Amino acid sequence: MMEARDFQAIDAAKLYYLSDKSQSEVAKELGVSRPTVSKLLATAREKGFVRITIVDPRESGSTVGAQLKEAFGLSAVQVAPGPSGISGEEVDSLGRLGAQVLQGLVKDGDSVGVSWGNTMYAIARHLEVQNVHGVEIVQLKGGMSHSERATNDFETIDLFCRAFHAHARLLPLPAVFRSAEVKRLVEDEPHIAGVMERGRLADVVVFTVGAARPESMLFQLGYFSDADRKRILSTAVGDICSRWVDRSGRVCVPDVDARTVGIGLQDLKLRPVRLLVAGGLDKAEAILVALREGYVTHLVIDQGTAEKVLLLARM
Repeated sequence: MMEARDFQAIDAAKLYYLSDKSQSEVAKELGVSRPTVSKLLATAREKGFVRITIVDPRESGSTVGAQLKEAFGLSAVQVAPGPSGISGEEVDSLGRLGAQVLQGLVKDGDSVGVSWGNTMYAIARHLEVQNVHGVEIVQLKGGMSHSERATNDFETIDLFCRAFHAHARLLPLPAVFRSAEVKRLVEDEPHIAGVMERGRLADVVVFTVGAARPESMLFQLGYFSDADRKRILSTAVGDICSRWVDRSGRVCVPDVDARTVGIGLQDLKLRPVRLLVAGGLDKAEAILVALREGYVTHLVIDQGTAEKVLLLARM
């Protein structure tokens, strides 16, 4: 049976929690002292008249991260809180967390394979100088643009080298050639062949994925004809290291893939440490393919995209 003090405690709680009044204002309205209001609020909590719920995005991120880790047999998952768009602030947040994870993975003497893109450039900008020696940074795929859109591939590699006291192995080539024959001839050049081989042997690779959308970066670099673009958009969910894949993980449009410069997906899968840093709801399908096909050992992702990947995985 409720007592008069219980009713007073409920009144105090409503004024304090629902009307957003200060304890002094509640005391004045109820005609009691401020210490009495504090005791009334404590009584309201103790008797269950008030329930306080704290929503900590770090905890929900930890939960979804654990689910992804278990579902795909990953070594580690880090989830960035916040929205799942593609704004500069959100990419920057992913880059900051991706840099922290990568710094914990690279050790003396490692060869680090690096792709390019907005997310990769964000990672590079957040890298701090590390106390490691004998590290080599290898560009995993071509990045020269045929348009005014910049890939920041060389800038990304340079920042990686500064952070890890490393020397660079660069691929001064476009990601996609117009001719498969020209691509084969260029890759046969000893220096280029050496860089490609170093990428296939990297100890750690860090990469991202792209969505198959007309506004995606790969479509803005002048690599594809209208016919190429139409075929890719009709079959692909996204790209992994510039390799377009469908929902089942198969490489799309084989003749385009034959013109593509960089590490192949089977070689990517053989690398010991494979860090994927990616976010944005439009990339969820491509991320899911990368996870299902075993291209990832470590993942950095945003909260909303992580939840969408799990939802797609259950469908």
